[in-house]
Amino acid sequence: MENPTPHRITRSILLFLIMVLPAAAPAADPSAEQPAAATRTHEFMLDNGMKLIVKEDHRAPVVVSQVWYKVGSSYEHGGITGISHVLEHMMFKGTKKHGPGEFSRIIAENGGRENAFTGRDYTAYFQSLEKGRLPVAFELESDRMRNLQLQQAEFAKEVKVVMEERRMRTEDNASALTYEQFNAVAFLSSPYRIPIIGWMGDLQGLTLDELHAWYRKWYAPNNATLVVAGDVDPGEVRALAERYFGPLEPDTVTPPKPRPEIEQRGVRRITVKAPAEVPYLIMGYKVPVLATAARDWEPYALEVLAGILDGGDSARLARELVRGSQIAASASAGYSLYDRQESLLMLDGAPANDHDVAALEQALRAQVAQLRDAPVTVPELERVKAQVLADRIYQEDSVFYQAMQIGQLETLGLGWERMEEYLPRIQAVTAAQVQEVAKRYLNEDRLTIAVLDPQPMDAKVRAGAAALGGGHVR
Repeated sequence: MENPTPHRITRSILLFLIMVLPAAAPAADPSAEQPAAATRTHEFMLDNGMKLIVKEDHRAPVVVSQVWYKVGSSYEHGGITGISHVLEHMMFKGTKKHGPGEFSRIIAENGGRENAFTGRDYTAYFQSLEKGRLPVAFELESDRMRNLQLQQAEFAKEVKVVMEERRMRTEDNASALTYEQFNAVAFLSSPYRIPIIGWMGDLQGLTLDELHAWYRKWYAPNNATLVVAGDVDPGEVRALAERYFGPLEPDTVTPPKPRPEIEQRGVRRITVKAPAEVPYLIMGYKVPVLATAARDWEPYALEVLAGILDGGDSARLARELVRGSQIAASASAGYSLYDRQESLLMLDGAPANDHDVAALEQALRAQVAQLRDAPVTVPELERVKAQVLADRIYQEDSVFYQAMQIGQLETLGLGWERMEEYLPRIQAVTAAQVQEVAKRYLNEDRLTIAVLDPQPMDAKVRAGAAALGGGHVR
């Protein structure tokens, strides 16, 4: 599974996985205090350098196991783009002990669910099982961490699968194609310009030797974090991890060289012509994230700012552009503070039938200008904070989400403890801070704009577009 490409990359995949996975604890009252034993987090380090983090949650007899590798599309370079995603697919093609497809079959026979996803900064594999089946997941994951059998026939077949995914999910999807080209213009030197699924030319030229070298370079216990969340005993999980993962030999892992984005010196614009029924607008401002911010409060202020624009039906974009002026048929905003490098605060939308993209851009710019020119009122700020916090509390009711947050923070080098800071740091954001980050970062010299110029659609293209769903699965 490749992370979805629209602006809320991290949030969209989390919400999708929370909804589809069965290993979530029963819904709880967010206001109810949970027992201390239900929320404890434990950290261990195996002798081979693999980190184990166990999050206890005893509300249901389920367990989520995740293995996170520090490698994703931002680790790649021209000529091999998409290799991390192709390797994710190949990880289900067997070892000497378990043949192609056996991993998924064994997990299913044990009543579990499994899958994987590739992002810009990580690749992760997960299983959701009844708690007594955890050894099954550990045995399978430890086996393929170092013993993957990469066969030419399976490789050739799977690359074609990824190429077809690219055609369906990007090249035949006008909004996704626009986003991809927008991203490649917004970032010039940062590896975030690389699409997770890779460029088609690179996929066509990818070799088995390159894939094998990528696997040996990054898939080592000392480049991985094992996260377990659910109804488990931390001591027992540690013993299981030492039994299955402990014998794996570490390897020399050299972190990627920094590839910072060059300074932007004016608005960048791109027009994308593609078969579509309606125009589409994307705007992105370069902003810091937790890993890059000079002042550690800024990412939280940006998170609140995004909530002011698009934090539910009462947020400004929905209230003023969709229902109010009716300039937009849809309008949204998004920001993720969890990235390895400088990222973007995004706005996008489609104009209403009697308006054009230029009018929508002007309206979105006016919303940004309001945030720069005047502080948000106290009642609106408190409402937005409450909405942001409620969203986070709802998500943390999922065992899978708890593990996901831990794995993401650890893989980005931030540390799982930052998860505990989120709620108080959001609560501490002031109206002055929101206005300050708007003035500092939401300006012309940080802005990139992409416009989808819709071209006529034939019947075949229209049928294909209608068939496209959300995030794709292997």
